[in-house]
Amino acid sequence: MERPCPNQTFLLLMQTSKSIQERVRTNIASYSLSMTEFSVLEVLYHKDMQTIHEIGKRILITSGSMTYVIDKLVEKGFTKRVACPKDRRAIHISLTEKGKRILDDIMPEHEKWVDSFFEELNPVEMENLNNLLEKIKKRTENKIF
Repeated sequence: MERPCPNQTFLLLMQTSKSIQERVRTNIASYSLSMTEFSVLEVLYHKDMQTIHEIGKRILITSGSMTYVIDKLVEKGFTKRVACPKDRRAIHISLTEKGKRILDDIMPEHEKWVDSFFEELNPVEMENLNNLLEKIKKRTENKIF
């Protein structure tokens, strides 16, 4: 017996998210990067040097998993570890020149491609979508139920 979905909006949001992630994952794989590796590189590209903890918070990955991903990116020559001059216990992660070069090549096309997902929305619809998603995000982050 088939039952109707009790929350069609939630279902549609999850399906849309999955569809976008699959498309991005396929696109990123063409650069021999995993989604997590690309996410780390993207954070560093936009935010510059960050600690593992800061990167993990931005891409929603635990620091234990982050260490593995950072190790892989260091092996590939895209990132490096940099000791923090103010706190010797802290280690920052930074893009190498090789990492900057590959992202300078990837990001303009990637950003244009991602923007194309939303090209059927006019500016007012985009603003409304952003506002609505922000409301849902705040509610789920604050766990106000």
